[in-house]
Amino acid sequence: MNSLQHTELLNRAKALRFHGVVEHWDEICNCDWLAPLLKWEEDERAHRSLQRRLGGAKIGSFKGLADFDWQWPTRIDQEAVVELMSLAFIKDASNAVLTGPNGTGKTTIARNIAYQAIIAGHSVMFRSASELLGELSAIESDAILRRRLRYYTGPALLVIDEVGYLSYSNRHADLLYELISRRHETKSTIITTNKQFSQWSEVFPNAACVGTLLDRLLHRCEVISIEGDSWRLKESRERSEANAKRRRKKATTRKETTK
Repeated sequence: MNSLQHTELLNRAKALRFHGVVEHWDEICNCDWLAPLLKWEEDERAHRSLQRRLGGAKIGSFKGLADFDWQWPTRIDQEAVVELMSLAFIKDASNAVLTGPNGTGKTTIARNIAYQAIIAGHSVMFRSASELLGELSAIESDAILRRRLRYYTGPALLVIDEVGYLSYSNRHADLLYELISRRHETKSTIITTNKQFSQWSEVFPNAACVGTLLDRLLHRCEVISIEGDSWRLKESRERSEANAKRRRKKATTRKETTK
């Protein structure tokens, strides 16, 4: 093993904080087991780190984009989705909004992007709008609220799912505006919504900050509009048809055996 390899292994041991190994380096640096030991520890720590970040992000289960039926939506910009999957928008601290009717794949796409970001080493949080705004609005202490807003400002990517499925108060709107403002041009946010932007006043009735909120959100933002019927309804219909076919086949077999 040459001196360059020795130095590389030593630096890796220091990065792992293997103080005992570093202290006795001259005694063990030529041992065959040293390089595998460091690799095992690095791999295990990377795996545990990934599991912690996945657990903290709360992405949930989802279908991979490899299984996504791009032909089902009547309108979707596949190239724009693929570009988001490259995560370049996170480096630029820009945002993305996925709009479309229920069941057209917005949340699936958002979860895939979030997962890809975690794999790439970014900090990620995935929350539904009702969960996020409900939590923040329930905090009465100003000090605790400020800490919680800092908590949600921190991740490189924050995904806020299902904006528009419920209506919210002015306080909810103000809190969302505050969060988007804090993340503006410093961190990336993805929002999925079933409402057009002109309908956000229905989501936050009488809230004065809606226009300013959208201005901050859309300032540096990729908007992907998806159109089509619900994929979940399609799957439900196909499942019902398959079950009906199975029952007919079973009934026919039963009749033939009784003849």
